[in-house]
Amino acid sequence: MAEWQPDHQNLRTLASCLKDSLSGFNKAAQKQAEHMLNQAKSSPDFNNYLALLFSSEAPPADLSLNENDYHLVRSAAALMLKNNIRAGTQNIPENSLALIKLAVPIGLQDKNSQIRSYAGNIATELLKQVGVYGWPELLPDLLKMIGNEGGQYTAAAQEGAISAMAKICEDHAKTLEREVNGQRPLNHILPKLIEATKNQLPKVRAQALTAINVFTSRKSQAMLNNIDNLLQHIFHLAEDQSSDVRRQVCRAFVHLLETRPDKLLPHISGLVDYILAQQSNSDDEELATEAAEFWLVIGEHENLWEALRAYIHKIIPVLLQCMVYAPEDIALLGGESDDEDEEDRAEDLKPQFASRKSARALGPNGESGTTDGTHAYEKLASMDDDLEEGEIDDLDDDDEGDENPDERWTLRKCSAAALDVFARDFGADVFTSILPYLQAHLKSSEWPQREAAVLALGAVADGCMDVVIPNLPELIPYLLTLLNDPEVAVRQITCWTLGRYSLWAASLEDPAQKAAYFEPMMEGILTKMLDKNKKVQEAGASAMANLEEKAGKRLEPYCGPIIQQFVKCFAKYKDKNMWILYDCVQTMAEHLGPVLHRPELSGQLMPALIDRWQKVPDQARELIPLLECLSYVAMALGDAFTPYAEPIFARCINLIHQNLEQAMVAATNQAIDVPDKDYLVTSLDLMSAIIQALDDKKSQQLVQSQSTFFEVIGFCMEDPMDEVRQSAYAIIGDCARYTFEQLEPHLPQLMPILLQQLDLDSVLDEELEAGFSVVNNACWSAGEAAIRYKKGMAPFVQELLERLLEIMSNPRVPKGVNENAAVALGRLGIDNHDQLAPHLDKFAQEFLDSMDEVDPSEEKATAFKGFSMVVAQNPQALEKQLLHYFTAIARYQDLDLNNPYRRELHDVFQNVINIYRQIIPTLDQFLAQLAPADQQALKTHYVI
Repeated sequence: MAEWQPDHQNLRTLASCLKDSLSGFNKAAQKQAEHMLNQAKSSPDFNNYLALLFSSEAPPADLSLNENDYHLVRSAAALMLKNNIRAGTQNIPENSLALIKLAVPIGLQDKNSQIRSYAGNIATELLKQVGVYGWPELLPDLLKMIGNEGGQYTAAAQEGAISAMAKICEDHAKTLEREVNGQRPLNHILPKLIEATKNQLPKVRAQALTAINVFTSRKSQAMLNNIDNLLQHIFHLAEDQSSDVRRQVCRAFVHLLETRPDKLLPHISGLVDYILAQQSNSDDEELATEAAEFWLVIGEHENLWEALRAYIHKIIPVLLQCMVYAPEDIALLGGESDDEDEEDRAEDLKPQFASRKSARALGPNGESGTTDGTHAYEKLASMDDDLEEGEIDDLDDDDEGDENPDERWTLRKCSAAALDVFARDFGADVFTSILPYLQAHLKSSEWPQREAAVLALGAVADGCMDVVIPNLPELIPYLLTLLNDPEVAVRQITCWTLGRYSLWAASLEDPAQKAAYFEPMMEGILTKMLDKNKKVQEAGASAMANLEEKAGKRLEPYCGPIIQQFVKCFAKYKDKNMWILYDCVQTMAEHLGPVLHRPELSGQLMPALIDRWQKVPDQARELIPLLECLSYVAMALGDAFTPYAEPIFARCINLIHQNLEQAMVAATNQAIDVPDKDYLVTSLDLMSAIIQALDDKKSQQLVQSQSTFFEVIGFCMEDPMDEVRQSAYAIIGDCARYTFEQLEPHLPQLMPILLQQLDLDSVLDEELEAGFSVVNNACWSAGEAAIRYKKGMAPFVQELLERLLEIMSNPRVPKGVNENAAVALGRLGIDNHDQLAPHLDKFAQEFLDSMDEVDPSEEKATAFKGFSMVVAQNPQALEKQLLHYFTAIARYQDLDLNNPYRRELHDVFQNVINIYRQIIPTLDQFLAQLAPADQQALKTHYVI
């Protein structure tokens, strides 16, 4: 860094600002420092100063700072430097980039582990900008340090380099595997990493295996070439004294089960013993949990689980032992008090909205499992929104205590999940193994043992139901008594376990048995929804949602008391549990539907929902599950939703407006947070549900009343987020079906946007399911528009044909998307057959192949009608596919002539048959090639 020399006054000022920017005590100084740092960003030398400060172990001349203050300055400089690089290297001068590239290797050798970690983060961030080949000297330099080439590198340098390499492997795996100019970087790097697993430093061995494990889950040429050498090293490391190394060994075994099971299965006996030994390590729960993951992967692998049958008697006892709460968790949970009247703390509220499906994926505590356990570190929040691992440990002085065991992935949960998997794999053998344990512990006087036994009973429910059923008449009444257990954790897990057996109880046909088991189970779960402890309330609500899904229509006689209990919960719940309550309501709406029409039911439920709707502000996360819940309720109530439709519809439009405006501002101002697109998705879905639910005229009036409706939908159709576009195209299709008069004037502007969405290039590059879902909805909405827009589609026919044909003919496109594309193309032919007819030979085979898979429906009838009208225009073009076409006609079994769509289709088919009778004199001989049943079907339904 000799060519560039800092100005010492500028350096002192910057160091002071960086220190003050992390001051949690003097807010005024902190704010002033942040303002000055923002101004300093315009200086071309700004990043030079940051690189100098972060990489200098001792304070530069004239910086009179103590050791702690200087560490804060260096940390702040590193974080700001990383953020500046992330914002884009186009704003960083070349000479500054050169200085940063010199500073990083210096930082990686620093005595302070925190600074070494920062240096690694800066390295991987810069590689994201310039690419591996834009900084060609970095990887060789790292490998020299890792291997201690020439014996010149300290232990700190080796540890810093391997930590950086692990980060780079994680962030740039594809680039390292990819061939460029005949070279794949990983082919050179992987053997060096394998060699590093023999390093005398435990941290280097652990991080080397961490980097290797990025690739053990991938099938690369380098891994193929080095697998035998790697396995020798992994088996050697299995007995390493470092638990960090053994944790990575367990992870390697888990990954290799997926990619190279052939290499592990010969060693299965030794592997079972090794994994059990690591899982039983009471001194390191993280290691034990990593080991337990092995059972989940092998148990869920359809071709591997059978290899464990001979060892089940060894594995199950360890799983049961690990399902008891750890002593530190018992100290946290034991004797929990009633807290129903306490307000939720901000950190209790889930930072990510859980959709209904994930909210139902309950954990072994009956919780929804959606909290990610992340902390908010206020001091650094303004500097870095995406802190890397290790960046905050030394700076954070906010000790919030141990994490709640309910809200993190633990050995106990992993073991319970493995027991669930084994129950589904081995059935009765597993229940036989746990029966003595259940008998010994279900009625234990020690609540952790009692709780673990209830958890085990719930875990085996899905896989062992047949063998558990004879015991349920005795077990269920006992479980119901545990709903009143003095320990919160026992009441909580009992709700979860009862929910797992709700299908058995709901399926009881005998009235006496139903009264003895199902009704008390339902009543007990409903009662726990109003427990005096909020965790039990949540577990009760989760179990009730599960029961609703399993019982379905069988719940109809009980809707009155269920809704009464829901209404009481609306009056009592704090914010967090309100989310799972919405799930209960929408599950009932989904599975009981029209039952909620009854005034005595909707008259109780809707005032409670609307009261909450009016109380929840636009910015609250709670609004998202409420919007989703109302979508299901609207569909269930149908036209009875009319009294609530207009204000809810208008608010949805307003929410979308706010979100789009905030997104536009955030795009130009990094200080503004990017808005949460879940508000857009759920608002669009709710409007779509209302349009479908109401009488057509009322839906049309509703859409007509919102002058900006189609404008905002158009913006959503071009949103960068797949899920937003997916919902936007769904509502376009619904408008085509129910409010076409209002949609029609806007189609000239909306159709070009839709055509862009049908371009497969971006979707195939990403291969994301959400991207295909957008294309699917765009195809469906195009077909719905074509039916009603008729000749108005003429300007778009040629491009639609090209796009839809591309979708239909691409083997990577999912079946459902292919079918919707075929339906849309067929429907386009009803009023635009003259434009499609010259191209019939290009799409006939794809269309007929797709239609073979589509079940009879209105969509299929109209698609075949349009296709047949195209055939009538150009019958000669179907020569190669004519036999296929007549087979399709013969096998079209849904010809109910009382239905106008089917009657029209019958007439169109007959017309095409008449055309071919005229142009093929030997039609009878031609049709003799059909299967006898198909020939008979044609003769029965048509004049041949």
